[in-house]
Amino acid sequence: MVPKNRIPTHPGEILIEEFLSPLGITQVQLAAHIGVPVQRVNEIVRGKRGITPETAWLLGQALGTTPQFWVNLQSNYELAIAKPRKRVGRLKRAS
Repeated sequence: MVPKNRIPTHPGEILIEEFLSPLGITQVQLAAHIGVPVQRVNEIVRGKRGITPETAWLLGQALGTTPQFWVNLQSNYELAIAKPRKRVGRLKRAS
C-alpha cells in the first residue's frame, strides 16, 4: 500500500539502515559479494538509482529476502514520485 501523506522510503535507505549497517557490511563488501560495481550499490544507497529486477535477485539471495521485496519497495517509491497532480475522472460506458 502506498502511503497517502508521504513518499515511501527509497529502497537504498532500507538497504543501508536495515541490512548493511546491522550486519556491519560495507557497500564495497556487498558489491564484491554480489558481483556488481561499487558504484551501483552506492547510487542505490544514495537514492540516485533504482533496484532493477537483476539487482533484486542478487540482493534477495545475499540478504535472505525475496526479489519481490526489493521490487515492491522500488515500485511503491516510483509510483509515489510519479503520481500526477491532475485528477482524471473515471471513464463511463459510451451510449
